[in-house]
Amino acid sequence: MEIKQIKAGNVATLFLSGRFDFNSHRAFKEAYSLFLTDPEVKTLEINLASVVYLDSSALGMLLMLRERGEGANKQVVLRNPNEIVAQILDIANFHKLFTIATS
Repeated sequence: MEIKQIKAGNVATLFLSGRFDFNSHRAFKEAYSLFLTDPEVKTLEINLASVVYLDSSALGMLLMLRERGEGANKQVVLRNPNEIVAQILDIANFHKLFTIATS
């Protein structure tokens, strides 16, 4: 998986592409960790538009990020999931836990 990071004002966005699975754990954690400690960042967006595969460990990583984000007083938003990823998020009831935005 590739991760591109962009910070604009109080929103930090991680653009994920490729397979989001257990092998992505370290890179994903490293990518969001700096933003959790940045006092300017209020919202952390995870852009899922280019994710081609998402497994249960990726869902667990998103849940862990949500928990850590709440502890750091940050909102975590899942943005632009493609059709396959959106179906997985729906089955896992992530719409009850996250804001899932499309734009």
